[in-house]
Amino acid sequence: MTDVNTYLVPAEEKMEMAVAYLDETLSRIRAGKANAKILEGIRVEYYGSPAPLTNVANVSVPDARTIVITPWEKAMFKEIEKAIINSELGIMPENNGEVIRLSIPPLTEDRRKALVKQCKGEAEQAKVSVRNARRDAIDGLKKAIKQGMPEDVEKDAEAKVQKAHDKFLKKIDEVFAAKEKEILTV
Repeated sequence: MTDVNTYLVPAEEKMEMAVAYLDETLSRIRAGKANAKILEGIRVEYYGSPAPLTNVANVSVPDARTIVITPWEKAMFKEIEKAIINSELGIMPENNGEVIRLSIPPLTEDRRKALVKQCKGEAEQAKVSVRNARRDAIDGLKKAIKQGMPEDVEKDAEAKVQKAHDKFLKKIDEVFAAKEKEILTV
């Protein structure tokens, strides 16, 4: 006979990972304010291999509309600028020979709506992942009945899975609502 925790624990871990992934993904979407995390996905050619931007330069945010990148080597200026221009940021870097500045333009109303829509899509993906984890756990519990698990134990475990599912969907809604508020705040 199998233990219910063999189904509950992995399901909760998958649900937790879905929320963490959503949080990470939403942090990379710029909301009109300078945020160093929007540069995390950018790779720079460094001695023949791609490296994260943060591995070749210092990234700081001096004010709400500016990101300052200070390369550790003078030779990296061109590579960093090229990587930023080729990225999906849509921001033109300004180089003064000492630092690279990224001026974050204020978002237009249409752009804000598009970003909210993109965030909503990411939140929906996270919800799908949570639902899949719930389905996998419930399927496993139903198979466990055939292996000798009492039905009342299976029903209790199913209720626990549903409770975890509801808790994580609520977390996803909270994360999305916070990001939506951040994007729509002018």
